[in-house]
Amino acid sequence: MHTGPHDNLRGAAWMVAAMAGFAVEDMLIKLAAQQLPVGQVIITFGLGGLAVFSALTLRAGQPILHGAIRSRAMVLRSVSEVVGRLFFALAITLTPLSSASAILQATPLVVALGAVVFFGEHVGWRRWAAIAVGFGGVLMILRPGPEGFDVLSILAVIGMLGFAGRDLGSRAAPRGMSNLQLGVLGFAMLTLSGIVILSVTGGAVMPAPSVWAILAGIIAFGVFAYNALTKSMRLGDISVVAPFRYSRLVLAMGLGVLVFGERPDMWTIAGSVVIVLSGLVLIKRG
Repeated sequence: MHTGPHDNLRGAAWMVAAMAGFAVEDMLIKLAAQQLPVGQVIITFGLGGLAVFSALTLRAGQPILHGAIRSRAMVLRSVSEVVGRLFFALAITLTPLSSASAILQATPLVVALGAVVFFGEHVGWRRWAAIAVGFGGVLMILRPGPEGFDVLSILAVIGMLGFAGRDLGSRAAPRGMSNLQLGVLGFAMLTLSGIVILSVTGGAVMPAPSVWAILAGIIAFGVFAYNALTKSMRLGDISVVAPFRYSRLVLAMGLGVLVFGERPDMWTIAGSVVIVLSGLVLIKRG
């Protein structure tokens, strides 16, 4: 299929819109978790998204559950989704939004590494160097050692690894499985993640009306972001639209500063720049 400049421009715009939606979603989850157990927030988000995607799937004349969900690739994708959602939700709740979002940007690096291991893709020395430099950027943010290291940052690392596994599982998904059906499966796993967290922490409460508004915003922005991401990937060339994923980092850092009064230090900012630049090199070399 030929993709023209206009399609690429629209694809890039949809990608930025998707990243803005995800950044606002993360910010609202952090806000809601200040008044509700994080597990309860995730369960509500998961059930809301599950309802929306189930309705969209039925409207499209598709079965809600595709038979391939029992395949090994989809089981591994589901497990990775639970790990990613669970640990990243804890990360944005317990650590600065800016640093958790920065670590999340290393996902494409891990996906590239996984493509070599699981799909036998060839990677030249330049791409290997970009992957190594990108992980160096993650270490700049984590700063392992007696000073500067926050053990809770490991939550974001584990969440990032889970999302990378999900993306690799999505690549292995059967072609007959639609994006809507993948959305149903993803939000079902998100709900399961919330149940796991709440079963450990307990303490569910009835949300106040203002909190219900925040929860509704999480669902609305989450569903919008997922759909915008799908539109972006189908409109433009991946090599053109993929770099705009990194707009999420800028937006998340801005929200962290404006809403939560965060002040990312120079190591976090420098590490973020290194991760983004290495990711752009990977995309260019790909």
